[in-house]
Amino acid sequence: MPEVHALPSPLQTVHIMGIGGTAMAALAGMLADAGITVTGSDANRVYPPMSDYLDRLGIRVMEGYRAENLAHRPDLVVVGNAIRAEYPEAQALLAGDLPYMSFPALLGARFLEGRRSLVVAGTHGKTTTTALLAALLKGAGRDPGYLIGGVALDFERTAAAGGGAHFVIEGDEYDTAFFDKGPKFLHYRPHAAIITSIEFDHADIYRDLAHCQESFRKLVAIMPAQGFLVARWDSDSVAEVCAEAPCPVRRYGPDQDWDGRIEEVDTQAGTMRFAVLHQGRVWGRFESIMVGEHNLYNQVAAAAVLDGEGVAPDEVQAAFRSFRGIKRRQEVLGSPGDVTVIDDFAHHPTAVRVTLEALRLRFGGRRLWAIFEPRSNTSRRNIFQAEYAASFDAADVVVIAPPRDLERIAPEERMDAHALVAAIRARGREAFLWGAGPEGGPAPLLGAEESAEDIVARVVANTMPEDVVAVLSNGGFGGLHRKLLAGLERRFEG
Repeated sequence: MPEVHALPSPLQTVHIMGIGGTAMAALAGMLADAGITVTGSDANRVYPPMSDYLDRLGIRVMEGYRAENLAHRPDLVVVGNAIRAEYPEAQALLAGDLPYMSFPALLGARFLEGRRSLVVAGTHGKTTTTALLAALLKGAGRDPGYLIGGVALDFERTAAAGGGAHFVIEGDEYDTAFFDKGPKFLHYRPHAAIITSIEFDHADIYRDLAHCQESFRKLVAIMPAQGFLVARWDSDSVAEVCAEAPCPVRRYGPDQDWDGRIEEVDTQAGTMRFAVLHQGRVWGRFESIMVGEHNLYNQVAAAAVLDGEGVAPDEVQAAFRSFRGIKRRQEVLGSPGDVTVIDDFAHHPTAVRVTLEALRLRFGGRRLWAIFEPRSNTSRRNIFQAEYAASFDAADVVVIAPPRDLERIAPEERMDAHALVAAIRARGREAFLWGAGPEGGPAPLLGAEESAEDIVARVVANTMPEDVVAVLSNGGFGGLHRKLLAGLERRFEG
């Protein structure tokens, strides 16, 4: 049976291929809440916290993408974008008569119909802004539905249906499924949308910036005339995409109709007081743990949406103040020996730069370490070699881990970690390539966990009380975070 675009009726059983992912497991919970029996499969065993979450829901998870996973003949199969057409389960699905659709298509058909869908899109800031907007609407008593592409500390789940008129959703520009190569956000039926930024990213599916912009133009084109866009108008790449929007545009950023002003930063508490300005006048004054200019404008964008949806500033004062943020976004993991260890998901050079600038503002003159793992498809390439060198200017000490799994990247396209370290040093920063084995070796000789242990040993030996150590990676980094905390505890508290 071909892909379907409408939900089968009745819909009593759903099978999810790729259920171990954060968003897929969250979708499973929403379906279970609606009284639907859910099963799922994943490539390998699903580990905590997702395994614990699925267990609590009573959802059976099958290990491996095997054809027999579909023998119970569910009413609908949902296919995650990690699934490849050559997997036996996918082959059985394509050869059979079971209806199937992508995760974004199901979300749109089952949970967004009749709702005021608020889509947060852009290269940077999506997850934080989505979680913030959902938390602010919740604080204002609107009971929104939401889907967040990360673990928000203010919510027990990464997704929930909610009972109110709004559904806040992170709009990813990544492709939808092996049978639908369009971006996910085209399925999300936007009433309002934020576009925070558009830069070249996801080098495995996009050729260049213009190719990325094509996807965002498609999002703009489906905006309803009665809806509105909130667009970062000091960004040329965003302004170009939104120039012919079929709906009103709320422009935000420095010197735009919606602007912001940092009024005070408490470097001890790590908080920021700021004002949101509308046409030069103060719309509201707020306090937040999200420090830095990029966080200021993420909050301005959220305020512009709230105003468009009829939410007044005084309804969200407390929610701004109580918002706790996202795991892996400037998240303080601990402070053993008064060394503050921060975990952040930053991997694109712009994200690295603004994260470190925010940490510099947040922690004042304390010595700032940046430990960076080039792990994403983009960061392991030399596309942004020069940009990465400038991204670490706010740090005092920079540690670069060796890029791994380079076999599928042509040698002339690979990041040169040695050259990156040299370029950072030329900009006046201490910089080291640690975790690669013998100094000057052409390739990493250590395994991922051994590399992490080597980096930890050197960092622990050289840190001092009051230092701030920011670990920047979009992966597990060989367990470095846990090992670093344990090493610092042994040195300072043992």
